[in-house]
Amino acid sequence: MEKSKRKKPNFKRQDWNKKVKLGKSQKKKRIWRTPVGIHSQIRLGKKGYSKKPAIGWGTDNTLKGKINNLEPVRVDNIKQLENIKKTQGIIIKNIGKRKKQEIIESANKMKITILNKYKRKKQDN
Repeated sequence: MEKSKRKKPNFKRQDWNKKVKLGKSQKKKRIWRTPVGIHSQIRLGKKGYSKKPAIGWGTDNTLKGKINNLEPVRVDNIKQLENIKKTQGIIIKNIGKRKKQEIIESANKMKITILNKYKRKKQDN
């Protein structure tokens, strides 16, 4: 029986939600910084406060680099698709729209999982 991934907390900086300059409106400032205050409840590891990153939160070595327990393989053309096993998922990268559709159709016939099938939507900002 394989181990499944457990949910890792989203480690954010202490008091990021209280102060604007710590990332209430800027996501890039929310990144983890070790709490150093003498009264810091997060540093003390009190119950009810956010968790600190530690070695125990890392992913298991058997699951590292695998998405949904599939080993990702990069595919650029249909010939490479023929050499892939069904236990492997494919990642299609840096090719045109027409060729990508051909690879997706042939992968669906071969019942191979495609990990990045859907295109991300562009934001109009």
